[in-house]
Amino acid sequence: MTDFSDYKLSLELRIDWGDLDMYEHVNNVSYMQYLQSGRVNFWEASGIHEYYRNSSQGTMLVSTKCDFRKSLHYPGKAIIKTKLDFIGNKSFGLKHVILNEKGELCAEGTDVVVCFDFQKNKTIPVPDWMRDKISEL
Repeated sequence: MTDFSDYKLSLELRIDWGDLDMYEHVNNVSYMQYLQSGRVNFWEASGIHEYYRNSSQGTMLVSTKCDFRKSLHYPGKAIIKTKLDFIGNKSFGLKHVILNEKGELCAEGTDVVVCFDFQKNKTIPVPDWMRDKISEL
């Protein structure tokens, strides 16, 4: 079994019947929703969500990708683990893994986000406080 201990954030979701497709395994669209849940977990843990609510500055998803490795099934759990992948001047990347309840790798995802001023409608440099905080995750 692969070691995912370098992924500091983890979120466990119950697989719901509505997550399935006609083949009775989790639909590819549901995997993307699981990645979104991992991102939101990252925003909350890092303070990005609160920062946006107080400043109208935050992050905007510009790219997301998911590679499917193994099917997830109902009933079961989807465990989404997330970590920082890279930090640039105005953007950073996240890596996600989606595991089943046995800890088996079912999908790998990546996101790229830019820091964005929603009032000025333009990208901004990654603030120093954010750079420090997300580096911890």
